Amino acid sequence: MITKVAGIQMAFCDDSQTNIGRTAEWVESAAKQGAQVVLPSELFQSVYFCTQQQEHWFEQARTVGESPAVIAMQKLAKGLKIYIPCSFFEREGPHTYNSLAMIDDRGEIMGVYRKSHIPDGPGYQEKYYFKPGDSGFKVWPTKYGNLGVGICWDQWFPEAARMMMLQGADILLYPTAIGSEPYDAALDTSSIWRRAMQGHAVSNAVPVLAANRTGSENANAKFAGREQSYYGHSFITDPMGAISQALKSEQGLVVGEFDFETIRNYRSSWGFFRDRRSDLYNL
Repeated sequence: MITKVAGIQMAFCDDSQTNIGRTAEWVESAAKQGAQVVLPSELFQSVYFCTQQQEHWFEQARTVGESPAVIAMQKLAKGLKIYIPCSFFEREGPHTYNSLAMIDDRGEIMGVYRKSHIPDGPGYQEKYYFKPGDSGFKVWPTKYGNLGVGICWDQWFPEAARMMMLQGADILLYPTAIGSEPYDAALDTSSIWRRAMQGHAVSNAVPVLAANRTGSENANAKFAGREQSYYGHSFITDPMGAISQALKSEQGLVVGEFDFETIRNYRSSWGFFRDRRSDLYNL
């Protein structure tokens, strides 16, 4: 069986309904191209608000059943008969998380993953907004293969990729929001960002899809915030780490097709999991 996946790269504005509507249009476009799994980027309901610490953004946090982004993607998933890993700003009691709802092809929520690794640096002050996830890493069994999903900063950690692979992931999906570094305008991390995930693909013999945002935003302009740019460069790798499709800074889709059964045999032939020595890993 061939599985077709797609990732969305788009720019965002200050209006959440506009962002959700534009995301829906890209989801529909991907489905028309035959994609059975469509991945929007991280926190697509709004501009990336974590550039500064401003308490009014907590007003956007919702339970999974109340999130406008999740509700909209549920309707789409049901109508298009596709799976959508949906990033959203989650509230549970007094806690808030950077979360993802896995929506199945009936529009039902299979469960929620909460981002495990929370960054804290200039332009990416997520520890102010999000508690570290308590869900553990998750792999979602679907009609089209087992989907492992991390969120942005998770993508830098080889342990996260390996944990999803040990649960049987057939592909690793990463919705993300990354771009310029406010402390160094000359620093472009796009190449090492890609290489880190290409390494996960190689060492786990698995395809990887990363869906990033693009364009410039000033999420906190009224609080003397700085404009921050997101470099796009969304891509898909094959299980050997080669990039099979990629974008630059333009809005669009990355689309890939995979035969997961063939890839499982390829993975077995390398012996990466047969030869693991977890008894020696004391850290």
